[in-house]
Amino acid sequence: MTLLIHENMSRGRSRKGWLDSFHTFSFGEFRDPKRMGFRALRVINEDWIIPGAGFAWHDHADMDILTLVLKGKVRHEDSLGHKGETAAGEIQLMRAGSGISHSEMNGSEGETTHLLQIWIIPDKTGGTPGYQQAALPPQDTGWVDLAGPAGSGALTELGSDTRVSVLQARDGDVTPLPHTPGRGLFLHVIDGLAEIGGERLTAGDGIQIDQPAPDIRWHTDGRLLRFDLA
Repeated sequence: MTLLIHENMSRGRSRKGWLDSFHTFSFGEFRDPKRMGFRALRVINEDWIIPGAGFAWHDHADMDILTLVLKGKVRHEDSLGHKGETAAGEIQLMRAGSGISHSEMNGSEGETTHLLQIWIIPDKTGGTPGYQQAALPPQDTGWVDLAGPAGSGALTELGSDTRVSVLQARDGDVTPLPHTPGRGLFLHVIDGLAEIGGERLTAGDGIQIDQPAPDIRWHTDGRLLRFDLA
């Protein structure tokens, strides 16, 4: 297999009165044996949360959880006593470690929050839970590193050999996808219209790559999230 496109409309979906959530990989009641994650990448959920609502207190362990806020803001609180907000244009990493309880609520009184929540499996279980948060670096075009092991990205405490970056592309750009033998790429289209190998790409599509792949050609401005995975 060179590349596999996970089309946006084939994602799982959870709809509640306060939440509309799309699942790239199996999550909750959505179960697809062909979509159980890719390497260390286990979850990509795209969520819309109405004002005054959110995820009540719940537990996590042995997972690195990234929250990238695209619109609005998220108010979070946890069992370690942390309280704070993550706003549009910011990214948060919660290392669940040996175990943590937390809540995530829409922090706005009048605006729907739109976010991506990503779960990445760490190489080792246990450890001390912790947080990092950062604003996305200023970006006109090209790639910006967001998260990775120590020394890479704005957030530097991922517990796996995974590197996360975001691309701002412009209409007409061509994005090459260099391949490192033994590693895999997973791409998530945040917004925009593009194509790869003659296949159309639009917001919510995922592209799973484990061999050299064609360039991506952009037909509008757009953003792309890239996971470089061991």
